[in-house]
Amino acid sequence: MADVPRDDHGTPRLEGAVDVMLLPLEAESGGTQLVALAFSTVARLVDAMGEEQSWVAIPTRKLEEALQGSGAQAVLLDPQPTEGTEGPESG
Repeated sequence: MADVPRDDHGTPRLEGAVDVMLLPLEAESGGTQLVALAFSTVARLVDAMGEEQSWVAIPTRKLEEALQGSGAQAVLLDPQPTEGTEGPESG
């Protein structure tokens, strides 16, 4: 396994851009907004989305800058599938 450069806090440093998946969600105003999903731990990501997810660690203070130009209108932190939707074990 290749050694990945890390910052002073142990977060991997990435060169270049990272793809971001945005989801259209119904806004409280009745329209639709594009949201980025964020998880506070890898365990919460796996619980919500399954084990085969690509991920990147971004410090909270840099999240807005990282999403600049992506089209994201909001960030949803630690989302959970709603009842009745397929989870990672389904399908």
